[in-house]
Amino acid sequence: MAVSGPDSGAMGAHPSSLVLIAEDDDEIADILASYLARGGFRTLRARDGRQALDLHLSARPDLVLLDVQMPVLNGWMVLAELRRRGAVPVIMVTAMDQDIDKLMGLRTGADDYVVKPFNPAEVVARAEAVLRRSAHAGGTARRAIRIGALNIDLDKHEVVVETHGKANTLSLTLTEFRLLAHLAAAPRRVFSRMDLLTHCLRDDCALERTVDSHMSKLRKKLEDAGVAGVPVNVRGVGYKFGGSA
Repeated sequence: MAVSGPDSGAMGAHPSSLVLIAEDDDEIADILASYLARGGFRTLRARDGRQALDLHLSARPDLVLLDVQMPVLNGWMVLAELRRRGAVPVIMVTAMDQDIDKLMGLRTGADDYVVKPFNPAEVVARAEAVLRRSAHAGGTARRAIRIGALNIDLDKHEVVVETHGKANTLSLTLTEFRLLAHLAAAPRRVFSRMDLLTHCLRDDCALERTVDSHMSKLRKKLEDAGVAGVPVNVRGVGYKFGGSA
């Protein structure tokens, strides 16, 4: 399988990085390869899940763009095997746009999730961001936030509440998880609704009032699990983590 790369004039943040594009749609794969090449990446193509795993072993790519609905082995099966092998960064690229699908990918170990139809330039930007995060983390450390009874695992996208000696994993939507993690990262800071929209609801065409609805549902789930006063609505400003932070 030939590896494509940038021409001599291409510039990018990761000019030596190899991206494996696991995508059975020729048109989508060609578009991704073209934009990645312009960004300074080299690319390699797999047309089914088995070929993706074989190329991962032989070519050792720096990043995998992984479609979910592929022949032979689907993306979930490929992702699970990649995680058994190690910590190569993976971005899921799929038409499956429900929160449960995104959470499944992120909890299985994906580093990011892009929904079709997508802006190819955004995929390149996300690839650069994922590679930067991977380099900074050294590919080994797990990121987590622990506040009071809450343990927020940023890599597994899980929230565990520990009360009275018992651990309870919350069932949160992707948006609820993003909101909670964003607040918990700076628990004393008050975030405006616009800030929360920008950072946590970036996949939605939402209004500021949408934040209130998600926060209300998040607060109810936390209260049911024994965590009171999270998040706090700061009248006229926005929200902060609250609780004992």
